Amino acid sequence: MYDVIIIGGGVVGCAIARELSQYRLSVALLEKHSEVCEGSSKANSAIVHGGFDAKPGTLKARLNVRGNELIRRLAPQLQFHFKQIGSLVVAFSDEDMEEVKKLYERGIANGVPELEIWNREKTLAEEPNLSPEAKGALFCGTAGIVCPFGMTYAFIENAVENGVELICDAEVTGIQKIDEDIQHAPTQETDVHAVTAQTSAQEHTFSVTTSQGVFTARYVINAAGLYADKIAAMIGDYDYTINPRKGEYRVLDKVCGDLVHHVIFQAPTKMGKGVLVTPTYDNNLLAGPTAQDVDDREDTSTTLAGLNKIDSSAKKSVPALDFRKTIRTFTGVRARPSTGDFMIYASKHAKRFIHAGGIESPGLSSAPAIAEYVAELLQYAGAELIKKPQVVSARKGIRQFSSLSNEERAALIAENPLYGRIICRCETVTEAEIVEAIRRPAGARTVDGVKRRIRPGTGRCQGGFCTPRVLEILSRELQLPMENIAKSDRGTEIILGRLKNTAESEIRSGNFPKS
Repeated sequence: MYDVIIIGGGVVGCAIARELSQYRLSVALLEKHSEVCEGSSKANSAIVHGGFDAKPGTLKARLNVRGNELIRRLAPQLQFHFKQIGSLVVAFSDEDMEEVKKLYERGIANGVPELEIWNREKTLAEEPNLSPEAKGALFCGTAGIVCPFGMTYAFIENAVENGVELICDAEVTGIQKIDEDIQHAPTQETDVHAVTAQTSAQEHTFSVTTSQGVFTARYVINAAGLYADKIAAMIGDYDYTINPRKGEYRVLDKVCGDLVHHVIFQAPTKMGKGVLVTPTYDNNLLAGPTAQDVDDREDTSTTLAGLNKIDSSAKKSVPALDFRKTIRTFTGVRARPSTGDFMIYASKHAKRFIHAGGIESPGLSSAPAIAEYVAELLQYAGAELIKKPQVVSARKGIRQFSSLSNEERAALIAENPLYGRIICRCETVTEAEIVEAIRRPAGARTVDGVKRRIRPGTGRCQGGFCTPRVLEILSRELQLPMENIAKSDRGTEIILGRLKNTAESEIRSGNFPKS
């Protein structure tokens, strides 16, 4: 029996786990994949939005602004990668400038600091590679770029250090409400989204059936991303549906990383918002996304039509883009809710069941604020949130060998010779970093898990050189045969079997048996 079960190990679920780990609660996080950060959290624009775009008065607006503030505070505390580079919404016509002014007014209404409207001269002086057709821009100084993987891993590592139990490969297949109903008198509500129909809401203990067995809890939090509506339906809640929206991206080589210095948006028009162009934290350049409504929540295919859309739209902002420098394309699917706003509230049918669904953009930016809000809803639902006397509030990130001076590198190699073995040549990733990524709390269990933590396989060769070596290290550290090491989930094993019946230890040592 847990006090709280969290369903879903994306950035929102992991942020909630970290928030609740500060209290005297037994908490388990159930994730259907082999690692956390495997859904929408791994495939997005990696932008920390300022908060000027959301409609005033919505949860999106409120939690985006608060989430931005928290991310800027938490990045040094939890040592995940964030740069506050600011964003520009660029206008290309007088009509666009009117939209820019509307966004400015909306941002002021939402309480967004550091907003300015720039004229043409200021815009092009700050971003000389923008199209000369630019008329001006809205500047937001609090916007930035983040490593979405690193932020998610920072949250779950800190949560596990504080006692949260992470259970992966645990897809939820059913939820039962058990115990007798208990009627409660109405209580004063503090937010329209916190409505729980107190006069008829009922208290239950929940039995959660998964592919790893059955777990019970007094409270359940639904942070299941693209499947949040499916989880909601398991307890009889049908307040919203998820309409998946697919977005395709291009990642350009690091030689393009300095082409722009801010996140570059286009002023919204009747045809949509266009695509963005932005540096990434690791100095690549990202262009996208497209926006296509799809039926299949797992449709992460890229298409020629989608890539052509990116090319034509992105060059409207930055004509000098050279898409021949693309090193990777990818697609993410967004959990777009039918209601148009985040669906974060306590169930009307089961008071102790909290929804955190419909988390589309700016969900990444809002994640730590969503976690705070969910904790408030838990308290309203009756949970006792008593702070632990001792909490691990800081996290030490994995030291990035590629960013160190030669003197610092030499010192590390003298201390640990595994720093002297370069596994990924493109990104200068060492064996010591990979070993640490595997051994950390909630550490890597798959090739992609290693890649997203410390970047082997993200460079020009996209893993062509380093993947066999990463497999070998994972096999050794996890004490599993290499045939059992997956790229991402079960069923994505890279090595299917051996061509000859040769012992793995002999292969590694070079002592092959004589024929």
